[in-house]
Amino acid sequence: MKKLILIGGPMGVGKTAVCRELQRLLPENVFLDGDWCWDATPFHVTDETKAMVMENITFLLNRFLRCSAYENILFCWVLHERTIWEDLLGRLDLIGVKVIRLSLICTPQELVRRLEGDIAKGVRTPDVIARALHRMDCCKGLEIPHLDTTRMTPHEAADQILNWIS
Repeated sequence: MKKLILIGGPMGVGKTAVCRELQRLLPENVFLDGDWCWDATPFHVTDETKAMVMENITFLLNRFLRCSAYENILFCWVLHERTIWEDLLGRLDLIGVKVIRLSLICTPQELVRRLEGDIAKGVRTPDVIARALHRMDCCKGLEIPHLDTTRMTPHEAADQILNWIS
C-alpha cells in the first residue's frame, strides 16, 4: 500500500532534515517540502498567495500519489493548524493510501538554539524565533502524534518514525 507521510512542526524543528533521512532510508520515495512551493522574493502572505501555494502543493502531491513509481511520498511543512491539515487532506486523492501524520516538536530552548544557529549562518532572520515558538505551541495542541526531537539527530528521528510506521 502506498504511504503518504506528512510531517509538520515549527520552523527549525528539523522537518526537512528528518525527511532527507527518511528519503535515504525508505524505498521508492519522493520528497516535497511545502516551503519549496512558496520560495519567493519578496515573500508575500496574502489570501491569494496562500491559496496558490495550497493549490500547488496539492497538485504535486496528487500527481505523486497517482504515480506508480513511488511507494512512499514524504511531505513536510509547518502544518500548525487543524484547518491546514483538513484543507490539505481534503484536496488529496487518498484511495488506497495509508496516511501517516506526525508533528515534530522540541523544547523551546532547543528550538531557539537551532534557530539561532540558522540566524548566525544567514539562513533565517531573527524574527523567526517568536513565530516558531508560537507555532510549536499550536502544533502541541493538535490531536496527532508528536515526536520530540530535542535530543535526537535527524537520523535517530527518522529511525523512530520508521519503527512507528512499520
